[in-house]
Amino acid sequence: MYHEYGGFWRRATAITVDKFILLFLSLILLGAAYTILGLSFFTVTPTIFMMPFIVSYYLTNVTLNMLYFTYFHGTTGQTPGKKMFGLKVVQTTGEPLTPGLAFLRWVGYLISGIFFYLGFIWVAFDERKQGWHDKIAGTVVIRTRQLFMPATSPPPPGEGPVITADYTRVDRE
Repeated sequence: MYHEYGGFWRRATAITVDKFILLFLSLILLGAAYTILGLSFFTVTPTIFMMPFIVSYYLTNVTLNMLYFTYFHGTTGQTPGKKMFGLKVVQTTGEPLTPGLAFLRWVGYLISGIFFYLGFIWVAFDERKQGWHDKIAGTVVIRTRQLFMPATSPPPPGEGPVITADYTRVDRE
C-alpha cells in the first residue's frame, strides 16, 4: 500500500485556515465578554485589575483550540482547513484516529511549538512528512485528493493505480 503524504506547504495553508476560524470564534467570545462586562474596546486601558479577565480569556482560547482540533481529528480526521486542502489525519496503520489519539496529537502541537516551532518545520524534512506531534501520536497526514486536477484524462479502466476506500494507493502490476 502507498500513501501520498500531505506536504509542508499544503498542511501549513490548511492550519492557517483553521487558525482563522479559531480567531473568528475567539473574537466573538471577546466581544461577548466585553458586552457582558459593559466594557468598550476603545476606552479600556489594560491594568493589573484586568489580569483575571486576560487569564480567563487565554485559558478559554486554549480550551477552544483543544476542543476544535480534538473533535475534528477524532471524529472525521479532518478539520475544515484540512478538508479544504484534501488532507486527512490517520494512524500510521491507516486506521482512523480515536478521540484519545486526537487529544494526544493536540498535546503534541504544544510540544511542536515550544522550541521555535521546530516540531512543525520538521514536516518539511521528514520522509513521511510527520511533525513531532504526528510522531508522538503515531499519525500521518495523507492526501485524499489532488488540489488541482490535471488537464489529462484519467487512465482507462483496468490501467493506472487504484485508490482504495481508506485512501491508499495500490499500483497495478
